[in-house]
Amino acid sequence: MVARMAGNPEKAPGTDEVDFGFRRVRAAEKAPLVRGVFDSVAARYDLMNDLMSGGLHRLWKRDLVGALSLRAGHRAVDVAGGTGDVAFRLHAALGRAGGGEVVVCDINPAMLTLGRDRALDRGIVAGMAWVVGDAEALPLPDRCADAYTIAFGIRNVTRIEAALAEARRVLRPGGRFACLEFSRFAVPALAPLYDAYSFGVVPWIGQRVTGDRAAYAYLVESIRRFPDQEAFARLIGAAGLGAVRWRNLSGGIVALHTAWRT
Repeated sequence: MVARMAGNPEKAPGTDEVDFGFRRVRAAEKAPLVRGVFDSVAARYDLMNDLMSGGLHRLWKRDLVGALSLRAGHRAVDVAGGTGDVAFRLHAALGRAGGGEVVVCDINPAMLTLGRDRALDRGIVAGMAWVVGDAEALPLPDRCADAYTIAFGIRNVTRIEAALAEARRVLRPGGRFACLEFSRFAVPALAPLYDAYSFGVVPWIGQRVTGDRAAYAYLVESIRRFPDQEAFARLIGAAGLGAVRWRNLSGGIVALHTAWRT
């Protein structure tokens, strides 16, 4: 679907408040709160992804990487990708294409430490860089990337528009944007079951596995507060990215949005 122009519904006009799950907080407070969530769950983050999705996140991430058409010599920037789950897939795809570079950028040092350790465990010492940085102000030069990915991270930023503008800034003309994010479930008959699982089971699993129920209550709430598929597509178009498309995965539990840097 082609995007239309729109603003970010997260921040109310004339206010300095944004959503943190179902709470309203001052904009300056959101990033530290989000960082605290991921500091708490970093060690079990990937395990929780498997448990919550029944392993489906692996298929979703496969589709994300498959949408990029990576070629030899390309540089891919993976934002909010600290533990490396998407980055390792990008690295493998570039290897099959003839080689390239993956830059992993995350605001959370604990997540990046886990990712670097996992890379070493896999014997990956070349073709991958790890950078601490904010999605809204990437520590990268203009037009330095052939692909930009962000998986399950953009709903956590304070200003979605700023993160999307940064995506456009770091992409070269013709560069590919791909975002994987939880979205609006599109099977009305099953919506009550999905809500019961989301609000009841997910926080319970989070408590049992990570000891932090509140972190996963925030996760579910942040999904509900994130723009739906079409509204998010409009935000991508408003940031200056072209040919915006999206498609539902697993009935709309997740949506894959793609675009080009014109």
